[in-house]
Amino acid sequence: MRAIVLGLCTAMVLVTRGADAQMPLPAAKPPDGATLFKQQCAVCHTTSLSEPARQGPPLVKVVGRPAGKTEGFKYSEALSKVDFAWDETRLDAWLSNPQAVIPGVTMVYRQAKPETRAAIITYLKELN
Repeated sequence: MRAIVLGLCTAMVLVTRGADAQMPLPAAKPPDGATLFKQQCAVCHTTSLSEPARQGPPLVKVVGRPAGKTEGFKYSEALSKVDFAWDETRLDAWLSNPQAVIPGVTMVYRQAKPETRAAIITYLKELN
């Protein structure tokens, strides 16, 4: 009797495992830009002009804003001398490698994944 019960239990485990192997897993939902910003950027940046600045300037309305010119924030010498406005292309290059965009800046963050950079930039555009 004991052998029969053990045999049935083993058969149930095998059937269950076989059924699990055939069920497709749900597609992983990529993190949204707000979540990525919170995880990767919010330690140094805020998204509100009413909060005190952190290591980096607030990033609300950054898309279209002149680089290195936020009132009340002291930028590195290199960044304070540039003459361009932030757009998607510059932000993408910046998030990929800030020192390649503006040599001498102090930001050390680098994001190698284009889809992560795109999600963060989309989130920043929504804050405009």
